[in-house]
Amino acid sequence: MNLTTLTALSPLDGRYHSQLTALNPLLSEYGLIYFRCYVEIHWLIFLAQHNTVNPSGLTAKEKQQLLEILSNFDEKTAQTIKSLERKTNHDVKAVEYFLQEQLTSKNLGRLIPLTHFGCTSEDINNLSYALMFKQTRDNVIEPQMSALIERLKTIANETCDLAMLSRTHGQPASPTTLGKEIANVVCRLERQRQQLVNNVIFGKWNGAVGNFNAHRIAYPEIDWLAFNERFVTKLNLSWNAYTTQIEPHDWLAESLHALIRFNTILIDLNRDLWGYISLEYFTQKPRANEVGSSTMPHKINPIDFENSEGNLGLANALAQHCSEKLPISRWQRDLSDSTVLRNLGSIFGYSLLAYQSHLKGLQKLTPNPSVLQQTLDAHWEVLTEAVQSVMRRYNITDAYEQLKAFSRGKPITADHLKRFIKQLPIPSPEKERLLNLTPANYTGYAIDLCRKLS
Repeated sequence: MNLTTLTALSPLDGRYHSQLTALNPLLSEYGLIYFRCYVEIHWLIFLAQHNTVNPSGLTAKEKQQLLEILSNFDEKTAQTIKSLERKTNHDVKAVEYFLQEQLTSKNLGRLIPLTHFGCTSEDINNLSYALMFKQTRDNVIEPQMSALIERLKTIANETCDLAMLSRTHGQPASPTTLGKEIANVVCRLERQRQQLVNNVIFGKWNGAVGNFNAHRIAYPEIDWLAFNERFVTKLNLSWNAYTTQIEPHDWLAESLHALIRFNTILIDLNRDLWGYISLEYFTQKPRANEVGSSTMPHKINPIDFENSEGNLGLANALAQHCSEKLPISRWQRDLSDSTVLRNLGSIFGYSLLAYQSHLKGLQKLTPNPSVLQQTLDAHWEVLTEAVQSVMRRYNITDAYEQLKAFSRGKPITADHLKRFIKQLPIPSPEKERLLNLTPANYTGYAIDLCRKLS
């Protein structure tokens, strides 16, 4: 079989391929090869401009020739490098040999000794993955997170004063508003989004075991600590001076943990919205030609939230393994991180799918005020909290116990509650205030808190 979206083993490259095209140039093997070339070429330029290492210097034209290798990089280029890898059985060395061929063809052969100078493969790889992660986070994942948060914020603002029965342990509880419940999630998601964006991305550039051994023996007169730090920071990454052969991946584990927390909060919301749809607090807009069930024509299932939940679970499972495994390496280096790192695309792919599905589901939702009101009207017992709290203020003993005996396990109507309130020994204004209370207006500061969100 030929590899197509129908024959791909992973649904990310099959069924969902068209939804994830923004990730392909960044997190595929093509992307990894490109960023390896990017790092090697920028290091070559950086070195060639140092008078001690390259006394002949580097002209503006020569620099442009080197950068054109990147600007002209395409799938054919990546395939050329893969062909070299089949001969060398070493992916990073294949990039080095490719660049040497390019230097020869551009009459820049004098720079060949500088290609990959002082580098171990992991120097190239760790910066490549760092750049891949940074661009994916900043240009794809964070904008999608922000779009999702903004949509939820809009829904919260539109439903700030729409009273809703709470359910704790699945049972009727003190009322809230629909907007306030969405606002709670907005604040949680925003905090994790911010932590992910603010997380520092480190890079190492210090040779075979992290001590600049080759650098110092070749050019002892150069301050390689300062020189290599400048190179890493010029790539908009943070410098990690203390490593073995590999950058220890702690920053990546931290970032993935923030992603996991964001995704976990969204799983929580997916399940809540699924439940609210089941309770008919929301209705879903029907889509023409869409089928909800192969046998029940009336069905509009909450499939977008179910799809989102499932993909978030897959993303988190992979991210959790990566965050636990990657900071661990035997002695100065083992290769077990290499195959794991290649799955960053799957982590972001499943996450991105989930965000898209959740947003799609939100677009279909319409609050159902009549059902929200009917549910509140059916549960006047939730006002017993209010009544016993006011009784406590006026030092009525056993206030809680009185309301417990009055209401627990019994159907309570508005009339039942009003009769109870009328016989209370409390000031008339307080009694009147309680008599005017309804499940729909007993929402505390819910509306105020929701409006503070914007």
